[in-house]
Amino acid sequence: MLADVIDLLVCPHCGADLDVEDRTLLCDRGHSFDVARQGYVSLQPGSAGKITGDSPDMIAARTAFLSTGHFDRVSGALVDAVGARRNVLEIGVGSGHYLAAVLDRTGGRGIGIDVSKAAARRAAQAHPAIGSVVADVWNGLPVRSGSLDAITCVFSPRNAAESRRVLAPGGRLVVVTPTVRHQQELIGELGLIGVDEDKARRLGDSLSGGFDQVGRTTVEYRMELTHAEVGSLVGMGPSVRHTTEADRRAAIESLPEPVVVTASVVVGTYERRASAAE
Repeated sequence: MLADVIDLLVCPHCGADLDVEDRTLLCDRGHSFDVARQGYVSLQPGSAGKITGDSPDMIAARTAFLSTGHFDRVSGALVDAVGARRNVLEIGVGSGHYLAAVLDRTGGRGIGIDVSKAAARRAAQAHPAIGSVVADVWNGLPVRSGSLDAITCVFSPRNAAESRRVLAPGGRLVVVTPTVRHQQELIGELGLIGVDEDKARRLGDSLSGGFDQVGRTTVEYRMELTHAEVGSLVGMGPSVRHTTEADRRAAIESLPEPVVVTASVVVGTYERRASAAE
């Protein structure tokens, strides 16, 4: 809940501390933010853009697919990389599935941040220790500097400078990225967006100034999916924005069942490098 993580949050307008009064977050400079009845709050600054993130249908598809357990090995590797760290932020929290798994292991508390209100609504209900916040990582995280033990990021963009700012020295950033083999059986058949072969190098370059890589685990295995599960897998990703539901259904129904699909990701673990001043 938001009250459990309020000491980690700051006002997006002025950076002041926040307090909870009834269903409102307030800072001592007069800025206020209403908590939605679903339990999340928007801490977008006035300069926020118009990016809305994943749609309700995409979040519903993600919830349906992750509930099947097909990505449990990915979740397990993420949880292992976080370890015992207790104050955890997930950037691009989506349905809250991965952050909930981390908190189940650590018994800690978490902030789930997503630009999508649909994601924030779902994440607020995913685990009692999650404080769900609408924010855009590229506009700055409404989080106190040096307050976090770990940040996780699963298939989502991350802001290296902001991640470093909010992590304590030695804090851990865990990033899950797909390899070029991820869902390779579906990319051509269903016209999905493929993975850029240069993705791993760009990730390393973006983090090299403020983080040291301390771990790298490849998780790769085959999944046997029903047509309905393939529909959910496709429906939760960015490719859904470029096809119609009727076209996707027809293409999926043309596939054999079960559909053998490769899951292939890299779990990269990075530790925040202390500066000379620290």
